[in-house]
Amino acid sequence: METIKGKALLMAADLGSMTAAAEALGYTQSGITRMISSLEEEIGFPLLSRGKAGVKLTENGRLMIPAIRKMVNAAELVNQLAAEVQHVATGVITIGSYFSISALWLPKILSAFEKKYPKVSIRIQEGGNQDMAKWINEKSVDCCFCAKPDRSTVCDWIPISTDELVVWLPETHKKAEWKSFPLADLEKEPFIQTSPNKDTDLDRLIRSNHLQPDVRFTTRDAFSTYNMVSAGLGVSFNQRLISREWNGDVVEVPFDPPQYIVLGLAVPSLQEASPATLHFLECVKELMDNDELLTD
Repeated sequence: METIKGKALLMAADLGSMTAAAEALGYTQSGITRMISSLEEEIGFPLLSRGKAGVKLTENGRLMIPAIRKMVNAAELVNQLAAEVQHVATGVITIGSYFSISALWLPKILSAFEKKYPKVSIRIQEGGNQDMAKWINEKSVDCCFCAKPDRSTVCDWIPISTDELVVWLPETHKKAEWKSFPLADLEKEPFIQTSPNKDTDLDRLIRSNHLQPDVRFTTRDAFSTYNMVSAGLGVSFNQRLISREWNGDVVEVPFDPPQYIVLGLAVPSLQEASPATLHFLECVKELMDNDELLTD
């Protein structure tokens, strides 16, 4: 089996689209389609089901995908090790990240990394805690910037920073001038919840403290929640980092007692990490050691 065929299948399955896979890999759509059809013919059964909405793995495809992903990852590792022997770092790194970290941390990290390793390509996948856990467990990413995964996610964890969870209140709210917001008072306010039941930081805090907030609205992203709070539709909370560069009629108030999360890098396995991934981790560490990552 040719590695590129496996890579084409993985990209199409991950993105749910032949067109998107072709763009990501630098091929034409017909080229990607031919490669995957050839792979299916070689294996002996369909791996993808095609439809107007895109593509998805067949039942047999889901059974095969872990082995194919392992083969593609192994081939990438061989290529990177060969490049290391020749003292030329190459390869592809796939990074999972929160949207907030993609906006605030990654530009600085990628700028520093690209100067040192210009031949290493970076692919970024953005999502939440549930997405990160899935990607780490199936080893479809090399590392993830996220809050510390729960025990069901097997990975190596590298802490980077502690971020505070703060309450978002409309400026006109009677508690907007308070120095802190009692955690239990979340149950007394109309609540706007971002991505419920996705193992978000909101889900974790609500679950761990057995809270039952009066959820009036739900959204898919924090920016929508922030704007709804700004419009006076309710209250919410999130990491302080997320709204650092947002403007609105919103006041951020710390919890009482204070609530924090640890942000860092989750790596499926440091022992199995590719040379390019290890170089990337070293770059992040250097920025942290020099206090360059968390400064404006």
